[in-house]
Amino acid sequence: MASEEAMEVAEAAPKSSAPSTTAKTTHVPWIEKYRPTTFPEIVGNEETVARLEVFAKKGNVPNIIIAGPPGVGKTTTILCLARALLGPSFREGVMELNASNDRGIDVVRNKIKMFAQQKVTLPKGKHKIIILDEADSMTDGAQQALRRTMEIYSNTTRFALACNSSEKIIEPIQSRCAMLRYSKLSDTQVLSKLLHVCSKEDLSYTDDGIEAILFTAQGDMRQALNNLQSTAQGFGHVNSDNVFKVCDEPHPVLIKEMIMHCVGTCYDDAYKILAHLWKLGYASEDIITIMFRVCKNTDMGEFIKLEFIKEIGYTHMRIVQGTSSLLQLSGLLAKLCSKAMETKNE
Repeated sequence: MASEEAMEVAEAAPKSSAPSTTAKTTHVPWIEKYRPTTFPEIVGNEETVARLEVFAKKGNVPNIIIAGPPGVGKTTTILCLARALLGPSFREGVMELNASNDRGIDVVRNKIKMFAQQKVTLPKGKHKIIILDEADSMTDGAQQALRRTMEIYSNTTRFALACNSSEKIIEPIQSRCAMLRYSKLSDTQVLSKLLHVCSKEDLSYTDDGIEAILFTAQGDMRQALNNLQSTAQGFGHVNSDNVFKVCDEPHPVLIKEMIMHCVGTCYDDAYKILAHLWKLGYASEDIITIMFRVCKNTDMGEFIKLEFIKEIGYTHMRIVQGTSSLLQLSGLLAKLCSKAMETKNE
């Protein structure tokens, strides 16, 4: 009996170890799997990336701040710069902190100062690099402490800060850094990356599915890859219906239909669609945001489009201020129908 049990354990052992290794390779988020590691792989913001490539070749990099919207490659660029500068010493010479977690003055006094004081063997003329992600989340006290640390250890350490809005970084730190600004990625740039990932992963997709991912991502590469992976893993096929099921945004086709009913001054038909979306559980802000995006790209008279966008903007402002009821959105539809009627009568 004992020998039979031992044989069973022996047979089971290799089976249990094999899936764990495959799990490690297959269950990697695509945003990490396809994260660029060198400058030529980075998509978009070519001029800024070219400046950083020059910094990497020259070797003497200033402290830098990269500001821009989420998902455009700020942290990725800094990591590429660190790899290019430090090469094999990358692990020892780089410390990465997410300032949205480590945001207080103690982090600057303890973690950052300790790393800046450490002696690390680096190639001649190279510096240790401290990467502060989400640096605009740091408290004022932490930023005040950081500016002094940047000065004291300038001979051995360089700081690279990534943030969404540079105005939240205090002026003394901004003056000590080279400021680089990233813009949103264009749909063409995101599309090229999506098609590359689709071919690598051998995905089944349709053109309208990729178009839906571009619509939901709005220039955010991280969002685009996450949506692509979620749809592919959830449904095995990327089409527009599957994408909107995963992303759970109001379907732009329904929103467009609602807007066109307003253009035709059919309030009842427009309200039926709004009530349907509300019943599905979409928040006012979800609906109004998609209304703006769809209205922008819908073919209608230029004057009426401007009037519609103006009214959508006013309603969005009221919703953000807290009046996010169905009544607000119903009133918006009534105003849009009214504007359309005025245009017809003129």
